[in-house]
Amino acid sequence: MTEAVSDNGVPRRRRHKIVCDSSWFVEAKDIMKTRIDLMHVNPGVIRAMLGLERQIRQAGLDHGLLDLVRMRASQINGCAYCLDMHSKDARANGETEQRLYGLDAWRETPYYSARERAALEWTEALTLVSETRVPDDVYERVREQFSEDELVHLSLAIVSINGWNRLNIAARTVPGDYVADSHAKLHAAR
Repeated sequence: MTEAVSDNGVPRRRRHKIVCDSSWFVEAKDIMKTRIDLMHVNPGVIRAMLGLERQIRQAGLDHGLLDLVRMRASQINGCAYCLDMHSKDARANGETEQRLYGLDAWRETPYYSARERAALEWTEALTLVSETRVPDDVYERVREQFSEDELVHLSLAIVSINGWNRLNIAARTVPGDYVADSHAKLHAAR
């Protein structure tokens, strides 16, 4: 049996089959199971990633903008855990359902500001760096909206979410149990 391949040559993740058994939905036998518990294997790895997040928070970028960036990168990478987490955080921060649902097609919607559009385009360019090589015209558009310092921190936010995506996809971290803003509370306690 061969795996389906997406347009960019990356194997698509298998979808769970759901079958109807009376009035209950029962998942088929290939239920997602965590491979590695990232939080407990080596706390130093998580602390290092949280250090990136701390630097990003200190930059003062708008939380709503960062929520969109994190969601968009997670959509591209197919990280179910991060999509679950950041959609919950975005809603808790006041983001609308309409903007979250339209995010995958942001270019065709009127819901996003020029600054958000620049950040989303930059997110796509950096997330797909092997394909895009981060073109100069994208850089010029993002520089119209962000100072150099903001751009460095926006780039760091994109690097960070791509790192989290890769860690969670590799570990097969199971989505669903995240409670909105629980990581923000963890950061505040430190």
